[in-house]
Amino acid sequence: MSTTTLSFDAVTPADFHIIAELGHQIWHAHYSKIISQQQIDYMLTGRYTPENLQAYVDAPDRWLKLLRVGDKAVGYFSYALTRTPAEMKLEQLYLLPALHGQGLGGQMLAEVERAARTQGCRVLMLTVNKSNHSSIAVYRHRGFSVREEAVFDIGNGFVMDDYVMVKSLG
Repeated sequence: MSTTTLSFDAVTPADFHIIAELGHQIWHAHYSKIISQQQIDYMLTGRYTPENLQAYVDAPDRWLKLLRVGDKAVGYFSYALTRTPAEMKLEQLYLLPALHGQGLGGQMLAEVERAARTQGCRVLMLTVNKSNHSSIAVYRHRGFSVREEAVFDIGNGFVMDDYVMVKSLG
């Protein structure tokens, strides 16, 4: 990967279909072992609509970026300022499974940390499913710790049973 150009590109409306396609590929591969197929389908249907993705375009307080390796989109991530002063939330960080273990997820996370510091944030927080053991391990390795447990009702009889994890940005 070191000789290939990586880019973090702000998403435009022309990219919405790419985000939705990546989301479907990644979610079905990763979350089928953690949550039901019905919940995956419900979450994907609501999350990747043009209206929801448009909320990131030109927003002053939230960002959605595509990770490209060369000219191929292989992942995406989003982050936003929270209502808590000096805190940013990592909302999403997804990478095609074939590219796991190559340091690309870490580079996306480092980009979010840089953006948080640029915005004057001292804390980066995220939520992660309690059964998502591989992601929890990665976040712990990157300096995150569990702040609290939280259950979020997302509608249609589904909940997200998560850890809220935080990292001090010093």
